[in-house]
Amino acid sequence: MYKKVFLVILMLSLILSCEKKEDKGEAYLFTYFTGNGTGEEAIRYALSMDGYHYRALNNNEPIIDSKKISSTGGVRDPHILRGADGNTFYMVVTDLYVPEMGWNNYALILMKSTDLIHWESSIINIPETYPTEFGNVDRVWAPQTIYDESNGKYMVYFSMKEKGNHPDIIYYAYANQDFSGFESAPKQLLFNPDGNACIDGDIIKKDNKFYLFHKSESGAPGIKLAVSDKLTEGYAYPNMNRVDKEIERVEGSGVFKLNDSDEWILMYDVYGSGRYQFTKSKDLEHFEVIDEDITMNFHPRHGTVMPITMNEYYSLIKKWGRQDDPLMDVTSSDLKPLNVDINGKKTSIHLPVKRGVDLTAFDPGFKMWSGFSVSPQGPQDFSKGGVDYTISIEGHDDITYKVTASEDHNPVLEGYYADPDVLYSEKTGKYYIYPTTDGFDGWSGWYFKTFSSDNLVDWQDEGTILDLKKDVSWANRNAWAPCIVEKKINGEYKYFYYFTAAQKIGVAVADNPTGPFVDGGKPLIDFKPEAVEHGQEIDPDVFTDPKTGKSYLYWGNGYMAGAELNEDMVSIKKETLKTFKIDTTYREGTYVIYRNGTYYFMWSEDDTRSPNYKVRYGISDAPLGKLQIPENNIVIQRDAETNIFATGHNSAIQIPGKDEWYLVYHRFTYPKGVTMGGKGGFHREVCIDKMLFDEDGHIVEVKPTFNGIDPIN
Repeated sequence: MYKKVFLVILMLSLILSCEKKEDKGEAYLFTYFTGNGTGEEAIRYALSMDGYHYRALNNNEPIIDSKKISSTGGVRDPHILRGADGNTFYMVVTDLYVPEMGWNNYALILMKSTDLIHWESSIINIPETYPTEFGNVDRVWAPQTIYDESNGKYMVYFSMKEKGNHPDIIYYAYANQDFSGFESAPKQLLFNPDGNACIDGDIIKKDNKFYLFHKSESGAPGIKLAVSDKLTEGYAYPNMNRVDKEIERVEGSGVFKLNDSDEWILMYDVYGSGRYQFTKSKDLEHFEVIDEDITMNFHPRHGTVMPITMNEYYSLIKKWGRQDDPLMDVTSSDLKPLNVDINGKKTSIHLPVKRGVDLTAFDPGFKMWSGFSVSPQGPQDFSKGGVDYTISIEGHDDITYKVTASEDHNPVLEGYYADPDVLYSEKTGKYYIYPTTDGFDGWSGWYFKTFSSDNLVDWQDEGTILDLKKDVSWANRNAWAPCIVEKKINGEYKYFYYFTAAQKIGVAVADNPTGPFVDGGKPLIDFKPEAVEHGQEIDPDVFTDPKTGKSYLYWGNGYMAGAELNEDMVSIKKETLKTFKIDTTYREGTYVIYRNGTYYFMWSEDDTRSPNYKVRYGISDAPLGKLQIPENNIVIQRDAETNIFATGHNSAIQIPGKDEWYLVYHRFTYPKGVTMGGKGGFHREVCIDKMLFDEDGHIVEVKPTFNGIDPIN
């Protein structure tokens, strides 16, 4: 009798244990949108197995048509929540289409699902629904949901702003039983002691306390924390310090707990720099940055992460997993990871390897996510051509990818860099590239680096040489397009480094090509030439005439200006200042070289965000002389055959003692840059290809390549 009872109890325990395991979080779902442009304000999904490494589903395309669920055509700020029953999911989003509405909107959207795939939705237009209380509202942002255990209801909280000079305030309301509307008019949830704007609330319950993370404009704007013992009232600030770990402006905080861990992740959108930052904490008050541990193959804006079960994971894989966008990591350290080209339409993968890699026995390190598999495994011989790999996915037929590998020298720098200026230093016998540090949203970078090489192929990072926020007193933003010149003065080498900061041009001086550089304390160029009423004072170029030893500075955006530099190299002879008459192709990025008695003036045409960004040139008989425009004057442009786009803002280098020239330029990061829209214009990379001249001294159009150049002896 007792034995039978024991067996029954044991069986029930096992069943309950299995059921509990089924509900346990074993993976993660990331919901997000991607930007403010057309088609970007839509809900997207990404998956992770560990909370650190994320891959987009559906090739980073929307999983719901925004036009079908919104009143505006766009949705933003998705927040997803597993319901108290464990089987129902709730999502809330902002109803806003920025391209047509700017930053003013009136509605939010409530959504409900039982499978994360099919969603019911309802729109709540606040001023129409509550004209008495909120008829003057013209901003309804970033809703989120939390389950109130005390009354068994779902509370939705969000920020609203009334027309006029009023701050954004975080309100709350309880959803009705079918999650299609509110029970009553919203009430104020958070009372900021300074009365400043507060948005993007995110409430987390821990140890019977409610932690309200949000963006606050009080003091130093950033993610602030208010805490309460009650869900709907009593939120107070332990202090008004930022809990995020940034110095830039941030928004869109999202907090989630790691599965099987006592650690929490706080992530947020560093929107001014086009980045997403992840931090980690055990107490929800003190956080450390873990960005180096995070990988994503997409660029999210304001999203949330929710733990999911493996059954839910496989269901999403079956629905939106794609063989033309397999969930895989290519882990070999011998690769240039940014340039791995997985082309689902062509069922091909190209692997650019670093210098000296043995292609006869190369292992790409394909690591497939759950639900996917690949064969063969281990080292393969890529030296004779492509290798066939079979990729399998649950619920789909197998597919074969042709995988190739080669030693590609372009890009020459790993990472996002642009506007390269190249120097050969007589002092060190080395080459140096001075680029814009790229990858910042809206070109908002603030520091400059340099790279050195003995052969124009192998480049060493020499670190930051000028930090606007630390080293420059008159500007702290928009560090762009530097240039440098080496001058021997009184027997000693000096390096004069001209740079753009906050749309002005400064100059810093050093004794070595790697610095340290000391800023002059004020802008060198902060004015427009006479009769110029448009454009920006950016993109300096410095040129020393080998015939006279005199140095000249050129600059401009929308106009090209030039002037002779004084002997001190930190001021110009204003009486020599002139603007050049060029046709409508001139945009920016002047660069001047001298060859066989001719001065070649190169410049960039179009916008750096355009795939058609290119370089043209003119010639003159003097550094400040009249320009003549050759009939066919393209130096480099996009290549339709290879899909290399936006080849522009160049410099050039002559090998000492030889009539041998190389063009140094930037392009969209390959292969993803052209798919990023306008963001491709600040996700660029530096390349080098050979530059030739014909018998008449005309520049032969340079063809951009992946191979680049061979090492220079």
